[in-house]
Amino acid sequence: MDWIEEGTQAPEFSLKDDRGQSVSLSQFRGKPVVLYFYPKDDTPGCTKEACAFRDRHSELQRAGAVVLGVSPDGVESHGKFRDKFQLNFPLLADVEHALAESYGAWREKNMYGKKSMGVVRSTFLIDGQGKVARVWKKVNVDGHDQQVLEALAALQ
Repeated sequence: MDWIEEGTQAPEFSLKDDRGQSVSLSQFRGKPVVLYFYPKDDTPGCTKEACAFRDRHSELQRAGAVVLGVSPDGVESHGKFRDKFQLNFPLLADVEHALAESYGAWREKNMYGKKSMGVVRSTFLIDGQGKVARVWKKVNVDGHDQQVLEALAALQ
């Protein structure tokens, strides 16, 4: 599956969030959406990334942006992760990994010589018209929040 490229229409989706509510991309039309895929709740890199977005919440809001985290974990797991770290944005349960596949974030991973399929940490900045404005593949968590804010500023 290829990565979704910049300039293409972002695939629509509807998934349950950490509170069991249905969330779809189209409900945020008119606002930029920071859609980020991460491998697993409450693991070191994923926690660091989620907390960075949490801590920059007011800046992201000033840019008019909505942050949505996505992983294959279920609603209950997301709820625990949210509560443990006071996360202030929805976490979407992509249990069948269909959303990750549609964006190209579900890929073969090679960990210590063992190949498996899983989510590759990646972020998609979707503009208010539903077009993909920026793609970060294989994200390095350190400084990523700043890159996203800079890309949001460039949108305006």
